[in-house]
Amino acid sequence: MAEKNRAIYFFMHHTLKESDMGFKNLTIAPKLLDIIQHIGYTTPTPIQERAIPSLIKGKDLLGIAQTGTGKTLAYAVPVIQRLATEKGQSLILVPTRELALQVNESFEKIGRKIGLKTAVLIGGADIQRQIRMLKNNPHVIVGTPGRINDHIERKTLQLDAVKILVLDEADLMLDMGFAPQISRIIACVPKERQTMLFSATMPQEILRLAKTYMAEPVYVEVARSGTVAEGIEQEILYVEANTKMGALNHILKEHDGTVIVFIRTKHSAKRVCYALRDQHQSAVEIHSNRSLAQRRAALDGFKFGKNRILVATDIAARGIDVSGVGLIINYDLPENPEDYVHRIGRTGRAGKTGRAISLAAYNQKQLVERIEKLINTSIRVVNERPAGGYAMQEHIKTVKQPSRQPSGSFHNGRGGQRNSHQPHHRSKHVRWIKKNSASHLRKRLDTSALYR
Repeated sequence: MAEKNRAIYFFMHHTLKESDMGFKNLTIAPKLLDIIQHIGYTTPTPIQERAIPSLIKGKDLLGIAQTGTGKTLAYAVPVIQRLATEKGQSLILVPTRELALQVNESFEKIGRKIGLKTAVLIGGADIQRQIRMLKNNPHVIVGTPGRINDHIERKTLQLDAVKILVLDEADLMLDMGFAPQISRIIACVPKERQTMLFSATMPQEILRLAKTYMAEPVYVEVARSGTVAEGIEQEILYVEANTKMGALNHILKEHDGTVIVFIRTKHSAKRVCYALRDQHQSAVEIHSNRSLAQRRAALDGFKFGKNRILVATDIAARGIDVSGVGLIINYDLPENPEDYVHRIGRTGRAGKTGRAISLAAYNQKQLVERIEKLINTSIRVVNERPAGGYAMQEHIKTVKQPSRQPSGSFHNGRGGQRNSHQPHHRSKHVRWIKKNSASHLRKRLDTSALYR
């Protein structure tokens, strides 16, 4: 173990530069300050400024901060610095695969030059490759509760060397039902350890978790639940259901930058993404039906500019750090108002400006009011009544119905299919009138606009 820590020890002995003054008073080791500056961090965020000194001292910490406030760096720096001077490992639990990969990327970015070794344990990835990474004695293990428990049961992971335990996005892990798995994991970790718990909200479950597993933690809250970054312009557009896709296309045509479109269900996300592609939009989708490789490819394509639009369920609402997202569109309003905060937190990050537009049905006004109560802000309403009729028809006409039906069959109008060889009971003349009537034309346009 001494050999493992020797490689990352040298950064403790380095000359401090005046350009590091933004982080200077946080008791960060000089070499680590140089690395932080080289990456591009110049001024600590509030959570970093208040959490890093206590964590470097080895204290337990309960941190409440909204998404996009720099929580990862707030615990990554102390973890790396403490592992450089003490034998042991750090275990970091996160709720999603995407967040695990992002956290690991942050650790690698900081620790690459100082010999830091990491392992990522997540579902959907090659477990044999993960076993090989564990045999390499990593300093930092990042993973989701399910896969970490798999390794514990396989006896391919021992946690007796863990000195630092981090629970990131703890409230989301509890919401996802990971409480029993977290308890089993913590039972395998030595009681003599440092524990860091970060959460966007403070429900009673988080307080019980802190009381059970933490020793006199320092409490740091930099923003109350529901806090939205000041630079985000928020708007509500009331639309009829049959004009929703047309409104989405119209907004996308008016905006040139990168966009995340949030959808409530994975099936709708897939259909909306197909419809956008049929409109020659560069769109990719991310949801739980996609494999890990597909999700990583979608995020990388969006992150590095290959694709302009990311269509996502709430799997991407927390922790996914993609800089420069200019617009968030809530195609579907989330049922939980707190999810609204996490969604729009993908824009306006690190002090930048952003914009969030939500498409809402007129009967969702109570949900909008609940969101406004949480964020303590009135959202600007673009229109007082649902957009429909002629005003939106020109947008609907631009949306072409994707052709997804197998040859030889067609929809019977009641959600099923009818074989094309079945007899038609109406005359051609009657069918022609029905097909070309104003009401039927409107129905065809509405269907192509929705395609959900």
